Amino acid sequence: MTDFSRSNAAQARLHELVPGGAHTYARGDDQYPEGMAPVLVRGSGCRVTDADGNEFVEYGMGLRAVTLGHGYRPVVDAVTAAIADGSNFSRPTTLELAAAEDFLELVPAADMVKFGKNGSDATTAAVRLARAVTGRVTVAACAQPFFSVDDWFIGTTAMSAGIPEPGTVSFPYGDAAALEAVLSGNEVACVIMEAATALHEPPPGYLAAVRALCDRYGALLIFDEMITGFRWAAGGAQAVYGVAPDLSCWGKAMGNGFPLAALAGKREYMERGGLRTDERRVFLLSTTHGPETGALAAFRAVVHAYATTDPVGRMERAGLRLRAGFEAVVAELGIGEYLRVAGRPSCLVFQTLDPAGQPSQEFRTLFLGELLRRGVLGQSFVTSAAHTDADIDHTVEAVRGAAAVYADALARGTVDGLLDGRPVAPALRATAAPRRLAEVLR
Repeated sequence: MTDFSRSNAAQARLHELVPGGAHTYARGDDQYPEGMAPVLVRGSGCRVTDADGNEFVEYGMGLRAVTLGHGYRPVVDAVTAAIADGSNFSRPTTLELAAAEDFLELVPAADMVKFGKNGSDATTAAVRLARAVTGRVTVAACAQPFFSVDDWFIGTTAMSAGIPEPGTVSFPYGDAAALEAVLSGNEVACVIMEAATALHEPPPGYLAAVRALCDRYGALLIFDEMITGFRWAAGGAQAVYGVAPDLSCWGKAMGNGFPLAALAGKREYMERGGLRTDERRVFLLSTTHGPETGALAAFRAVVHAYATTDPVGRMERAGLRLRAGFEAVVAELGIGEYLRVAGRPSCLVFQTLDPAGQPSQEFRTLFLGELLRRGVLGQSFVTSAAHTDADIDHTVEAVRGAAAVYADALARGTVDGLLDGRPVAPALRATAAPRRLAEVLR
Protein backbone atom coordinates (compact mmCIF):
# COMPACT_ATOMS: atom_id res chain seq x y z
CA MET A 1 0.00 0.00 0.00
CA THR A 2 1.33 3.44 -0.95
CA ASP A 3 2.04 5.56 2.13
CA PHE A 4 0.95 9.21 2.01
CA SER A 5 1.37 10.03 5.70
CA ARG A 6 3.97 12.79 5.28
CA SER A 7 2.11 14.29 2.34
CA ASN A 8 -1.11 14.25 4.37
CA ALA A 9 0.59 16.01 7.27
CA ALA A 10 2.07 18.63 4.96
CA GLN A 11 -1.32 19.11 3.29
CA ALA A 12 -3.05 19.59 6.64
CA ARG A 13 -0.49 22.25 7.55
CA LEU A 14 -0.95 23.93 4.16
CA HIS A 15 -4.67 24.31 4.88
CA GLU A 16 -3.74 26.20 8.04
CA LEU A 17 -1.58 28.66 6.12
CA VAL A 18 -2.92 28.83 2.56
CA PRO A 19 -6.64 29.16 1.70
CA GLY A 20 -7.62 25.94 -0.02
CA GLY A 21 -4.28 24.35 0.80
CA ALA A 22 -2.77 25.24 -2.59
CA HIS A 23 -1.98 28.36 -4.59
CA THR A 24 -3.93 27.10 -7.62
CA TYR A 25 -7.42 25.66 -7.33
CA ALA A 26 -6.65 22.98 -9.91
CA ARG A 27 -3.78 21.81 -7.65
CA GLY A 28 -6.03 21.46 -4.60
CA ASP A 29 -6.30 18.20 -2.71
CA ASP A 30 -10.05 18.22 -3.41
CA GLN A 31 -9.05 17.30 -6.97
CA TYR A 32 -7.64 13.98 -5.70
CA PRO A 33 -8.93 11.10 -3.58
CA GLU A 34 -8.98 11.94 0.11
CA GLY A 35 -5.72 11.07 1.81
CA MET A 36 -4.02 10.43 -1.54
CA ALA A 37 -2.88 13.89 -2.66
CA PRO A 38 0.93 13.79 -2.91
CA VAL A 39 2.84 16.86 -1.77
CA LEU A 40 5.85 16.92 -4.06
CA VAL A 41 9.49 17.63 -3.31
CA ARG A 42 11.25 17.20 -6.66
CA GLY A 43 10.92 16.22 -10.28
CA SER A 44 13.14 15.06 -13.11
CA GLY A 45 11.92 14.53 -16.65
CA CYS A 46 8.37 13.23 -16.26
CA ARG A 47 8.99 11.63 -12.84
CA VAL A 48 8.16 13.31 -9.54
CA THR A 49 8.81 12.32 -5.93
CA ASP A 50 6.60 13.20 -2.97
CA ALA A 51 7.29 13.84 0.72
CA ASP A 52 6.94 10.12 1.48
CA GLY A 53 9.49 9.10 -1.14
CA ASN A 54 6.86 7.78 -3.57
CA GLU A 55 7.80 8.20 -7.21
CA PHE A 56 5.19 8.81 -9.91
CA VAL A 57 5.06 9.20 -13.65
CA GLU A 58 3.43 12.61 -13.86
CA TYR A 59 0.89 13.79 -16.41
CA GLY A 60 -0.46 17.29 -16.79
CA MET A 61 3.13 18.45 -16.22
CA GLY A 62 2.59 21.60 -14.16
CA LEU A 63 -0.92 22.21 -15.51
CA ARG A 64 0.50 21.85 -19.05
CA ALA A 65 3.30 24.36 -18.35
CA VAL A 66 6.17 21.87 -18.73
CA THR A 67 6.66 20.40 -22.19
CA LEU A 68 10.40 19.63 -22.14
CA GLY A 69 10.45 17.86 -18.76
CA HIS A 70 11.16 18.89 -15.19
CA GLY A 71 14.67 20.19 -14.63
CA TYR A 72 15.41 20.28 -18.38
CA ARG A 73 19.12 21.03 -18.28
CA PRO A 74 19.48 23.57 -21.12
CA VAL A 75 16.70 25.69 -19.59
CA VAL A 76 18.14 25.38 -16.09
CA ASP A 77 21.60 26.33 -17.35
CA ALA A 78 20.27 29.35 -19.25
CA VAL A 79 18.39 30.58 -16.19
CA THR A 80 21.40 30.05 -13.92
CA ALA A 81 23.65 32.05 -16.22
CA ALA A 82 21.15 34.88 -16.58
CA ILE A 83 20.34 35.41 -12.92
CA ALA A 84 24.03 35.33 -12.01
CA ASP A 85 24.19 38.76 -13.67
CA GLY A 86 21.12 40.06 -11.84
CA SER A 87 17.46 39.31 -12.21
CA ASN A 88 15.61 42.63 -12.10
CA PHE A 89 16.59 46.15 -13.07
CA SER A 90 15.14 49.65 -13.33
CA ARG A 91 15.51 49.76 -17.13
CA PRO A 92 14.89 47.29 -19.97
CA THR A 93 17.62 44.77 -20.74
CA THR A 94 19.01 43.46 -23.99
CA LEU A 95 17.47 40.14 -22.98
CA GLU A 96 14.01 41.69 -23.29
CA LEU A 97 14.81 42.77 -26.83
CA ALA A 98 16.18 39.34 -27.80
CA ALA A 99 13.19 37.54 -26.26
CA ALA A 100 10.73 39.82 -28.09
CA GLU A 101 12.53 39.15 -31.37
CA ASP A 102 12.44 35.41 -30.72
CA PHE A 103 8.73 35.51 -29.95
CA LEU A 104 7.74 37.54 -32.98
CA GLU A 105 9.68 35.24 -35.29
CA LEU A 106 7.55 32.37 -33.98
CA VAL A 107 4.25 34.25 -34.27
CA PRO A 108 4.20 36.07 -37.61
CA ALA A 109 0.59 37.26 -37.19
CA ALA A 110 1.76 39.45 -34.29
CA ASP A 111 3.71 42.68 -34.74
CA MET A 112 4.35 43.48 -31.09
CA VAL A 113 4.52 41.62 -27.79
CA LYS A 114 4.49 42.53 -24.12
CA PHE A 115 5.61 40.08 -21.46
CA GLY A 116 4.02 39.46 -18.09
CA LYS A 117 3.93 36.82 -15.42
CA ASN A 118 0.60 35.00 -15.68
CA GLY A 119 -1.96 34.22 -18.30
CA SER A 120 -4.83 35.99 -16.57
CA ASP A 121 -3.02 39.31 -16.80
CA ALA A 122 -2.49 38.75 -20.53
CA THR A 123 -6.12 37.85 -21.29
CA THR A 124 -7.44 40.73 -19.19
CA ALA A 125 -5.07 43.15 -20.92
CA ALA A 126 -6.39 41.87 -24.26
CA VAL A 127 -9.99 42.45 -23.15
CA ARG A 128 -9.15 45.92 -21.85
CA LEU A 129 -7.43 46.81 -25.11
CA ALA A 130 -10.34 45.53 -27.20
CA ARG A 131 -12.79 47.57 -25.14
CA ALA A 132 -10.69 50.70 -25.66
CA VAL A 133 -10.30 50.12 -29.40
CA THR A 134 -13.99 49.40 -30.05
CA GLY A 135 -15.60 51.63 -27.43
CA ARG A 136 -17.70 48.64 -26.40
CA VAL A 137 -17.93 46.72 -23.15
CA THR A 138 -19.41 43.27 -23.81
CA VAL A 139 -17.04 40.31 -24.09
CA ALA A 140 -18.06 37.19 -26.01
CA ALA A 141 -16.22 34.30 -24.36
CA CYS A 142 -16.33 30.80 -25.78
CA ALA A 143 -17.80 28.19 -23.45
CA GLN A 144 -14.41 26.76 -22.54
CA PRO A 145 -13.05 25.94 -19.08
CA PHE A 146 -10.91 28.92 -18.08
CA PHE A 147 -9.70 32.29 -19.34
CA SER A 148 -8.81 34.50 -16.36
CA VAL A 149 -8.98 35.01 -12.62
CA ASP A 150 -10.38 38.51 -13.26
CA ASP A 151 -13.98 39.63 -12.89
CA TRP A 152 -14.93 39.61 -16.59
CA PHE A 153 -14.49 35.82 -16.62
CA ILE A 154 -14.74 34.53 -13.03
CA GLY A 155 -18.05 36.38 -12.75
CA THR A 156 -19.45 33.86 -15.24
CA THR A 157 -18.47 30.83 -13.13
CA ALA A 158 -19.93 29.24 -10.01
CA MET A 159 -17.23 31.03 -7.95
CA SER A 160 -18.64 34.51 -8.61
CA ALA A 161 -18.97 35.76 -5.01
CA GLY A 162 -17.92 39.40 -4.68
CA ILE A 163 -18.09 40.10 -8.42
CA PRO A 164 -20.51 42.57 -10.08
CA GLU A 165 -22.16 41.88 -13.44
CA PRO A 166 -19.17 40.87 -15.59
CA GLY A 167 -20.46 42.07 -18.98
CA THR A 168 -19.61 38.75 -20.59
CA VAL A 169 -21.76 36.55 -22.82
CA SER A 170 -21.04 32.97 -23.84
CA PHE A 171 -21.17 31.04 -27.08
CA PRO A 172 -20.58 27.34 -27.83
CA TYR A 173 -17.46 26.16 -29.58
CA GLY A 174 -17.74 24.97 -33.16
CA ASP A 175 -21.05 26.68 -34.00
CA ALA A 176 -20.56 29.76 -36.20
CA ALA A 177 -24.30 30.47 -36.33
CA ALA A 178 -24.46 30.63 -32.53
CA LEU A 179 -21.58 33.11 -32.49
CA GLU A 180 -23.30 35.26 -35.12
CA ALA A 181 -26.42 35.35 -32.96
CA VAL A 182 -24.33 36.66 -30.06
CA LEU A 183 -22.56 39.25 -32.21
CA SER A 184 -25.73 40.48 -33.87
CA GLY A 185 -27.58 40.79 -30.58
CA ASN A 186 -24.88 42.62 -28.60
CA GLU A 187 -22.34 45.40 -29.00
CA VAL A 188 -19.36 43.07 -28.58
CA ALA A 189 -15.85 44.38 -28.00
CA CYS A 190 -14.08 41.07 -28.54
CA VAL A 191 -14.45 37.37 -29.09
CA ILE A 192 -12.05 35.38 -26.91
CA MET A 193 -11.56 31.68 -27.44
CA GLU A 194 -9.14 28.80 -27.69
CA ALA A 195 -8.73 27.95 -31.36
CA ALA A 196 -8.97 24.26 -30.45
CA THR A 197 -10.25 22.60 -27.31
CA ALA A 198 -9.03 19.79 -25.12
CA LEU A 199 -11.57 17.51 -26.78
CA HIS A 200 -12.21 18.90 -30.25
CA GLU A 201 -10.39 20.06 -33.33
CA PRO A 202 -12.08 23.00 -35.08
CA PRO A 203 -14.70 21.88 -37.61
CA PRO A 204 -13.72 22.58 -41.22
CA GLY A 205 -14.05 26.28 -41.99
CA TYR A 206 -15.05 27.19 -38.43
CA LEU A 207 -12.11 29.41 -37.49
CA ALA A 208 -12.23 31.22 -40.83
CA ALA A 209 -15.92 31.84 -40.20
CA VAL A 210 -15.15 33.22 -36.72
CA ARG A 211 -12.56 35.54 -38.24
CA ALA A 212 -15.04 36.76 -40.85
CA LEU A 213 -17.79 37.30 -38.26
CA CYS A 214 -15.49 39.38 -36.05
CA ASP A 215 -14.59 41.54 -39.04
CA ARG A 216 -18.24 41.92 -40.06
CA TYR A 217 -19.43 42.96 -36.61
CA GLY A 218 -16.40 45.03 -35.61
CA ALA A 219 -15.20 42.84 -32.73
CA LEU A 220 -11.55 42.01 -32.12
CA LEU A 221 -10.63 38.32 -32.25
CA ILE A 222 -8.50 37.10 -29.35
CA PHE A 223 -6.94 33.64 -29.33
CA ASP A 224 -6.05 32.20 -25.93
CA GLU A 225 -2.87 30.22 -26.73
CA MET A 226 -2.08 29.26 -23.12
CA ILE A 227 -2.46 25.54 -23.82
CA THR A 228 -2.05 25.41 -27.59
CA GLY A 229 1.12 27.51 -27.63
CA PHE A 230 4.19 25.22 -27.60
CA ARG A 231 1.93 22.16 -27.36
CA TRP A 232 0.14 22.25 -30.72
CA ALA A 233 3.17 24.03 -32.20
CA ALA A 234 5.77 26.58 -31.14
CA GLY A 235 3.72 29.16 -33.04
CA GLY A 236 0.49 28.05 -31.40
CA ALA A 237 -2.84 27.06 -32.87
CA GLN A 238 -2.79 30.03 -35.23
CA ALA A 239 0.25 28.48 -36.91
CA VAL A 240 -1.47 25.09 -37.15
CA TYR A 241 -4.84 26.28 -38.48
CA GLY A 242 -3.72 29.33 -40.46
CA VAL A 243 -6.16 31.86 -39.00
CA ALA A 244 -4.70 35.08 -37.59
CA PRO A 245 -6.27 36.73 -34.54
CA ASP A 246 -6.05 40.43 -33.75
CA LEU A 247 -4.57 39.65 -30.33
CA SER A 248 -3.26 36.49 -28.74
CA CYS A 249 -2.41 35.52 -25.17
CA TRP A 250 0.38 33.15 -24.18
CA GLY A 251 1.84 31.53 -21.07
CA LYS A 252 2.30 28.09 -19.53
CA ALA A 253 4.92 26.26 -21.64
CA MET A 254 6.68 29.45 -22.78
CA GLY A 255 9.25 28.99 -20.03
CA ASN A 256 8.98 25.22 -19.41
CA GLY A 257 7.58 25.93 -15.97
CA PHE A 258 9.25 29.29 -15.34
CA PRO A 259 6.66 32.06 -14.95
CA LEU A 260 6.15 33.98 -18.18
CA ALA A 261 3.13 35.15 -20.16
CA ALA A 262 2.65 37.40 -23.13
CA LEU A 263 0.13 39.59 -24.90
CA ALA A 264 0.80 39.81 -28.63
CA GLY A 265 -1.02 41.43 -31.49
CA LYS A 266 -1.31 43.75 -34.41
CA ARG A 267 0.67 46.97 -34.20
CA GLU A 268 -2.37 49.22 -34.73
CA TYR A 269 -3.86 47.89 -31.50
CA MET A 270 -0.78 47.24 -29.38
CA GLU A 271 0.53 50.78 -29.94
CA ARG A 272 -2.45 52.02 -27.94
CA GLY A 273 -0.45 51.01 -24.88
CA GLY A 274 2.72 52.73 -26.06
CA LEU A 275 4.17 56.17 -26.80
CA ARG A 276 3.45 56.38 -30.52
CA THR A 277 -0.28 57.03 -30.41
CA ASP A 278 -2.51 60.10 -30.39
CA GLU A 279 -5.40 58.06 -28.95
CA ARG A 280 -6.09 57.71 -25.26
CA ARG A 281 -3.49 55.31 -23.90
CA VAL A 282 -4.45 51.84 -22.69
CA PHE A 283 -2.87 50.32 -19.60
CA LEU A 284 -1.74 47.00 -21.06
CA LEU A 285 0.75 45.15 -18.86
CA SER A 286 3.07 46.83 -16.38
CA THR A 287 4.55 44.48 -13.81
CA THR A 288 7.65 44.65 -11.65
CA HIS A 289 8.61 41.06 -12.39
CA GLY A 290 7.37 40.76 -15.98
CA PRO A 291 10.83 41.23 -17.55
CA GLU A 292 12.95 39.49 -14.91
CA THR A 293 15.86 37.78 -16.55
CA GLY A 294 15.37 34.20 -15.36
CA ALA A 295 12.05 33.58 -17.11
CA LEU A 296 13.12 35.39 -20.28
CA ALA A 297 16.29 33.28 -20.43
CA ALA A 298 14.13 30.19 -19.92
CA PHE A 299 11.92 31.27 -22.81
CA ARG A 300 14.87 31.75 -25.14
CA ALA A 301 16.17 28.29 -24.22
CA VAL A 302 12.72 26.83 -24.91
CA VAL A 303 12.67 28.51 -28.32
CA HIS A 304 16.09 27.02 -29.07
CA ALA A 305 14.91 23.56 -27.98
CA TYR A 306 11.92 23.78 -30.30
CA ALA A 307 14.14 24.92 -33.17
CA THR A 308 16.74 22.17 -32.73
CA THR A 309 14.74 19.21 -31.40
CA ASP A 310 11.15 18.03 -31.88
CA PRO A 311 9.30 18.36 -28.57
CA VAL A 312 5.85 18.47 -30.18
CA GLY A 313 6.59 15.31 -32.15
CA ARG A 314 7.80 13.52 -29.01
CA MET A 315 4.73 14.59 -27.04
CA GLU A 316 2.45 13.39 -29.79
CA ARG A 317 4.26 10.06 -30.22
CA ALA A 318 4.03 9.45 -26.47
CA GLY A 319 0.33 10.32 -26.54
CA LEU A 320 -0.36 8.02 -29.47
CA ARG A 321 1.42 5.14 -27.73
CA LEU A 322 -0.51 5.80 -24.53
CA ARG A 323 -3.84 6.07 -26.33
CA ALA A 324 -3.23 2.77 -28.14
CA GLY A 325 -2.28 0.98 -24.92
CA PHE A 326 -5.19 2.48 -22.99
CA GLU A 327 -7.74 1.58 -25.63
CA ALA A 328 -6.41 -1.98 -25.89
CA VAL A 329 -6.79 -2.44 -22.14
CA VAL A 330 -10.36 -1.12 -21.89
CA ALA A 331 -11.39 -3.05 -25.01
CA GLU A 332 -10.03 -6.25 -23.48
CA LEU A 333 -12.10 -5.59 -20.35
CA GLY A 334 -15.17 -4.59 -22.35
CA ILE A 335 -15.47 -1.17 -20.70
CA GLY A 336 -14.37 1.10 -23.55
CA GLU A 337 -17.69 2.96 -23.57
CA TYR A 338 -17.27 3.89 -19.89
CA LEU A 339 -13.54 4.63 -19.57
CA ARG A 340 -12.14 6.64 -22.47
CA VAL A 341 -9.38 8.96 -23.59
CA ALA A 342 -10.00 11.90 -25.89
CA GLY A 343 -8.20 14.87 -27.34
CA ARG A 344 -5.05 15.66 -29.29
CA PRO A 345 -2.27 13.10 -28.65
CA SER A 346 -0.16 15.73 -26.85
CA CYS A 347 -3.10 16.80 -24.69
CA LEU A 348 -5.13 13.70 -23.80
CA VAL A 349 -7.80 13.73 -21.13
CA PHE A 350 -9.55 10.69 -19.69
CA GLN A 351 -13.30 10.48 -19.36
CA THR A 352 -14.91 8.45 -16.58
CA LEU A 353 -18.54 7.39 -16.99
CA ASP A 354 -20.82 5.50 -14.63
CA PRO A 355 -22.95 2.46 -15.52
CA ALA A 356 -25.60 4.80 -16.96
CA GLY A 357 -23.02 6.35 -19.27
CA GLN A 358 -22.96 9.66 -17.38
CA PRO A 359 -19.79 11.56 -16.34
CA SER A 360 -19.06 10.58 -12.76
CA GLN A 361 -16.91 12.22 -10.10
CA GLU A 362 -17.14 9.02 -8.06
CA PHE A 363 -15.77 6.86 -10.87
CA ARG A 364 -13.17 9.51 -11.70
CA THR A 365 -11.98 9.42 -8.10
CA LEU A 366 -11.76 5.63 -8.19
CA PHE A 367 -9.64 5.72 -11.36
CA LEU A 368 -7.36 8.48 -10.01
CA GLY A 369 -6.79 6.58 -6.80
CA GLU A 370 -6.01 3.30 -8.51
CA LEU A 371 -3.51 5.06 -10.79
CA LEU A 372 -1.84 6.65 -7.77
CA ARG A 373 -1.49 3.27 -6.09
CA ARG A 374 0.37 2.14 -9.21
CA GLY A 375 2.73 5.08 -9.50
CA VAL A 376 0.90 7.39 -11.91
CA LEU A 377 -0.05 10.97 -10.95
CA GLY A 378 -2.29 13.08 -13.12
CA GLN A 379 -5.73 14.54 -13.63
CA SER A 380 -5.24 13.83 -17.33
CA PHE A 381 -2.83 12.10 -19.68
CA VAL A 382 -1.17 15.29 -20.94
CA THR A 383 2.31 14.24 -22.04
CA SER A 384 5.68 15.96 -22.29
CA ALA A 385 8.71 15.42 -24.49
CA ALA A 386 10.29 13.68 -21.48
CA HIS A 387 7.82 10.77 -21.48
CA THR A 388 9.75 7.78 -22.77
CA ASP A 389 8.43 4.47 -24.07
CA ALA A 390 9.25 2.98 -20.66
CA ASP A 391 7.17 5.65 -18.91
CA ILE A 392 4.25 5.05 -21.24
CA ASP A 393 4.51 1.27 -20.76
CA HIS A 394 4.53 1.78 -16.98
CA THR A 395 1.39 3.90 -17.35
CA VAL A 396 -0.39 1.36 -19.52
CA GLU A 397 0.28 -1.32 -16.90
CA ALA A 398 -1.08 1.03 -14.23
CA VAL A 399 -4.15 1.60 -16.40
CA ARG A 400 -4.54 -2.19 -16.71
CA GLY A 401 -4.74 -2.59 -12.93
CA ALA A 402 -6.89 0.51 -12.40
CA ALA A 403 -9.27 -0.44 -15.20
CA ALA A 404 -9.81 -3.89 -13.70
CA VAL A 405 -11.02 -2.24 -10.48
CA TYR A 406 -13.12 0.16 -12.55
CA ALA A 407 -14.71 -2.79 -14.37
CA ASP A 408 -15.55 -4.37 -11.02
CA ALA A 409 -17.28 -1.17 -9.91
CA LEU A 410 -19.24 -1.03 -13.15
CA ALA A 411 -20.37 -4.61 -12.64
CA ARG A 412 -21.46 -3.81 -9.09
CA GLY A 413 -23.13 -0.61 -10.26
CA THR A 414 -21.39 1.37 -7.52
CA VAL A 415 -18.01 2.43 -6.16
CA ASP A 416 -19.14 1.62 -2.60
CA GLY A 417 -16.53 -0.46 -0.84
CA LEU A 418 -13.89 0.49 -3.41
CA LEU A 419 -13.56 4.21 -2.71
CA ASP A 420 -12.01 5.63 0.45
CA GLY A 421 -13.47 8.99 1.40
CA ARG A 422 -15.46 11.48 -0.62
CA PRO A 423 -15.19 11.90 -4.39
CA VAL A 424 -13.37 14.76 -6.07
CA ALA A 425 -15.30 17.93 -6.86
CA PRO A 426 -15.14 20.64 -9.53
CA ALA A 427 -12.33 23.11 -8.83
CA LEU A 428 -14.60 26.12 -9.46
CA ARG A 429 -17.72 25.67 -7.34
CA ALA A 430 -19.87 27.92 -5.21
CA THR A 431 -19.22 26.26 -1.83
CA ALA A 432 -16.47 24.25 -0.18
CA ALA A 433 -18.93 21.36 0.04
CA PRO A 434 -18.85 18.53 -0.91
CA ARG A 435 -15.19 18.56 0.14
CA ARG A 436 -15.46 21.02 3.03
CA LEU A 437 -12.87 20.50 5.75
CA ALA A 438 -13.53 20.94 9.45
CA GLU A 439 -11.72 23.81 11.15
CA VAL A 440 -8.90 22.95 13.51
CA LEU A 441 -9.73 24.11 17.02
CA ARG A 442 -6.99 26.18 18.62
